[in-house]
Amino acid sequence: MCAIWCVAPGVSMIGTVTVFSRADTCRPHWSLARTWLLRPGRPGFDAASAHVSDVLVLDIEDGLPDTEKPAGRRAVAEWLDGAGSAWVRINSAGSAEWEADLEAVAHRPGLSGVMLAKAESAHDVVSTVQRLPAGTPVVALVESALGMESALEIARSCSRIAFGVGDFRRDTGMSADPVVLAYPRARLLIASKAAGLPAPIDGPTLRAQVGQLRRDTEIAKAAGMTGRLCLDDDHAETVNALLSPSPDEIDEARLTLARLDAPMNVYDGSAGPTRARAQALLDRAAELGLG
Repeated sequence: MCAIWCVAPGVSMIGTVTVFSRADTCRPHWSLARTWLLRPGRPGFDAASAHVSDVLVLDIEDGLPDTEKPAGRRAVAEWLDGAGSAWVRINSAGSAEWEADLEAVAHRPGLSGVMLAKAESAHDVVSTVQRLPAGTPVVALVESALGMESALEIARSCSRIAFGVGDFRRDTGMSADPVVLAYPRARLLIASKAAGLPAPIDGPTLRAQVGQLRRDTEIAKAAGMTGRLCLDDDHAETVNALLSPSPDEIDEARLTLARLDAPMNVYDGSAGPTRARAQALLDRAAELGLG
C-alpha cells in the first residue's frame, strides 16, 4: 500500500496572501517524508501550500529574530485557523517562548505536527506532547551534546528525530567534515532504530552552499538517514530524488531476490541480511509510490 496523501483543491485568502492548494500534489506520510521545508512564519509569509517539499514546517523558532516572534506566532496561528495544514517548529521546552508557542498553535485545526527545537531529554518531549491534542506527532531536533547523549530516551518519547547540525556544531566545536559528523549521525540512526522510529532527518544545506547539495544528501543517505531539513524549496527536487530508491536500485533489489530464490543458488550465512536489505528497499519504493 502506498502511504501518500493528497492536498485538497482550493484557494483561500489570508490577508494579502493568496494560498493555492493543488489537487495533483501528492505527498508521503510524515513518517516517510524526505524533505522538510522550514519556512519562517513571519506576517505575510509566502503562499505556504505552494511547495515541492514533502512537509511544510512554519518556523517560529530560529527562522525569526526574537523581536519578530510574537507577530510571527500570531500570523501562523491565524493561518492554521483557515488556510490549510502545516507543521510548526517551536522553541525549546521550558522557555517562555515555548509556552507562548504552544498556547498559540496547539489546538489550531491546521496543525499537522510539531518540531521541537533543542530537545535534550525525554521530559522535553513528553511535556510538549502533554500540551498537544492526542496523537499529534512530534519531531525532536537534537542540537547539542546533551541532546546527543540523551538520544535513545528522546527517540523513545517522540515520533521522529531530526539532526540540528548547525547548533550541534556550535555547541561542540565540531567541523562540518562528514567524517567528524559520522558519529552523531550514526548515534541518531541507531537510537531511532532501537526505539522503532523511522530513520532520522538530517540537517539542511545552506542556500549559499547549494553546490554542496548533492554531496550533502548523498552523505545523509549513506548514514542511513531518509529525510533532510530544507531552507529552500528549490532544493527539494534534488533531495527527494536522491533519498528515494532509484530505478537501478529497485532493479538490483529485484534481481537479488530472484537470485536468492533460484533453485541452484548457494545459500550461506549472508543470504538473510542480503534478502532483508533488498526487501526493505522495495518496501520503501512501494510506500513512496515508485517502481
